[in-house]
Amino acid sequence: MRVGLFVTCLVDLMRPSIGFAALELLESAGCEVVVPDTQTCCGQPGWNSGDRPSARKLALKLLDEFDDCDYLVIPSGSCAGMVKRHYADIFREDEFQQARVRKLAERTYELTDFLSNILKLESFPGKFEGTVTYHDACSGLRELGVRAQPRQLLAKVPGLRIVEMNECETCCGFGGTFSVKFGDISSQMAAAKCAHIRDSGAGAVVLGDLGCMLNIEGRLRKEGDTRTRVLHIAEVLAGNAPAAKSGAGDV
Repeated sequence: MRVGLFVTCLVDLMRPSIGFAALELLESAGCEVVVPDTQTCCGQPGWNSGDRPSARKLALKLLDEFDDCDYLVIPSGSCAGMVKRHYADIFREDEFQQARVRKLAERTYELTDFLSNILKLESFPGKFEGTVTYHDACSGLRELGVRAQPRQLLAKVPGLRIVEMNECETCCGFGGTFSVKFGDISSQMAAAKCAHIRDSGAGAVVLGDLGCMLNIEGRLRKEGDTRTRVLHIAEVLAGNAPAAKSGAGDV
């Protein structure tokens, strides 16, 4: 099985360990993983900001890079949603590219959806001692139906216990350019999300989208919370989650 791994630009620039964790998970499952050196962005920021030409250029580039893969796997619900749901809009007046987009969209999966429903994995390299809560990122949940999959996978990690926070499906306030355009509203939403995370009693919040991770971790640290870990699910499943800071609580 030839699997293309699109690591996303945020992962590449801000937390490469997520990309390496996703690679390890796929390779340990027996996949031949392709990670093109030329990959950059899926075009989502341009698309959301009304820059259609740049979004189209990046979408064409991604199509060329992953055309020959059996599957395209992305450790981000927002980027996976861009390819599966929005590329068709970019090329709605181009019949040839529409056909290519349809074929790729059918083979594109968010990471946990792929691990759960295509590979059907029952065990993982990682171990985790402690309690976590899970935040459902908007794009993965609402565009791709990713909700049960990450919880099913986390339940198979030795030592890990899941507790649900209140309003786990409520937006954290990131929303791509939303957090830039509506900063005050975004800040209040992030504060509410962080309060729910702390109230859950978990030592870590786990999620599947780096934009949400950056937003939530930034707010937690701004509020003086240095104890709560903010982890991508790939890191937890692969067993390479960043270590807790000295003195952290239930981790």
